[in-house]
Amino acid sequence: MNKWRRVLINPVLGKEFTLRMRTPKSAFSVFAYVLVMGLLAMGIIYVMTSGGGIQNGRVDSGVSRMMFYALSIAQLVLIAFMTPALTAGVISGEREKQTLNMLLTTQQSSATIVLSKLFSSLSFMTLIILATLPVYSIVFLYGGVSPSQLVSVFLFYLFVMLLLGSIGVFFSTLLKRTIVSVIMTYGVGLVIFLVTGLAYLFAMSIDRASYYNLGAPMRAYSWVGYLLGLNPAGALISIFEPSFSESAFMVQRSNLQSSAPIELWQEFILVYSLVILLFLWIAIRRIRPVRGKKQRKNIPDNPVQPVNPDEGT
Repeated sequence: MNKWRRVLINPVLGKEFTLRMRTPKSAFSVFAYVLVMGLLAMGIIYVMTSGGGIQNGRVDSGVSRMMFYALSIAQLVLIAFMTPALTAGVISGEREKQTLNMLLTTQQSSATIVLSKLFSSLSFMTLIILATLPVYSIVFLYGGVSPSQLVSVFLFYLFVMLLLGSIGVFFSTLLKRTIVSVIMTYGVGLVIFLVTGLAYLFAMSIDRASYYNLGAPMRAYSWVGYLLGLNPAGALISIFEPSFSESAFMVQRSNLQSSAPIELWQEFILVYSLVILLFLWIAIRRIRPVRGKKQRKNIPDNPVQPVNPDEGT
């Protein structure tokens, strides 16, 4: 047991767990997050049920699913706001406190330091997400949602947190100031969450207009669906409704193709898995001072020939 503990919990990870989990600020953060999610859930339930969602004293299953979808999207937005704040300063903060050099002189490898900082931040975010399970139980009371959907949604949350966390660690390693790292991380997150969706809507309108106005030949699907596959909200909706991927790709019911070329959530995971690996690899390589090339032999440009004392005699 102690052997596995030494392997899985290194000194850096143990220190981060201790400092992050045992402070009053952490408990207040969990309480505030669950309170916000609870208020959102109650507000969503009130709006859904007041609009005629109750039939014969029971909530319609379709309305219950809409509650679950709205609550999941709201939590995804909260994750997008909180995760960069937790990870964008893990390395630059050590540099500002002038403790990074001491950390680098330990026996811990660069990968251990970077991954420990990342996982400690994500573990706290995971604790917050798990604390919202009682909020989701309110939706389960009305039915219409299966436990497998809930598990799929939470696994998707973990992947999104890993993506945003790797981006935060990447900028925290490259940039010296925490505030600049936070701004850059939120900027990239804004591109992933907002710009990809706007790009899809813009490209879809152009593609649809050109397709119907010019009388283009029958096609299996449109390429614009690949843009929506880069958006977390689109990928999350495709987990809820598998037919949403076909709508995103504007699949034509023909003999050539009757389904989407790829599910949106599958594309999201494949593309951003490469992004996560790339960002973490760069962060691990750049956390230590750049090592210069191997020094060549110190040969002066105009070497002075040694004088042989025997030549003068």
